[in-house]
Amino acid sequence: MKAWRVMLLSVSFLLLGGCLVTFHEPLPANQAAPKGLLGKWSSKDAWGEPLKLVISRSGADAYKAVATAKGKAPEEYVFTVSRHGNRWYLSAGVPKRLGGNFLIGGFDIVEGKELVVYNLDVEQVQQALAQKELSGRSIEVPEDNGDGVLIDSPAQRVLAYLDDPANSDLFVEVARFQRSGK
Repeated sequence: MKAWRVMLLSVSFLLLGGCLVTFHEPLPANQAAPKGLLGKWSSKDAWGEPLKLVISRSGADAYKAVATAKGKAPEEYVFTVSRHGNRWYLSAGVPKRLGGNFLIGGFDIVEGKELVVYNLDVEQVQQALAQKELSGRSIEVPEDNGDGVLIDSPAQRVLAYLDDPANSDLFVEVARFQRSGK
């Protein structure tokens, strides 16, 4: 698994099909994350190897995820959260080597025991571009064997698109973590 894929999985921004959807702007943090997000989580990667994730506060509006995969050094990532409608969103900076900008994903906490993370369906975002619902362009992602999409619509337009009930299938589950420890 490429190192950047491990990183994105670790903070639960798994990429599907080698494509990456990035945004010029992060979603504005509008409230604190649910307490259930903080703590220790565990999962397994595609090869059945253990993944550990520890999420904690990292300032007033930011959170830190420290991810550890078997045989790899721990990696640390900072992200923000926001809630709109019935969905929790997270935004994180993308490393410069992958083009910079920001990722946006969704997450749910199920009964305080499971953390389910969602990524944007790249094909649907490309359709939104073609239909002028969002503005942006296709990009080539360094270190990746696929194309990506860079959205340059303002955050409010992105949120209106994400929150539209007609786009409820825009998010696809990419990771599921179980609560581990307290």
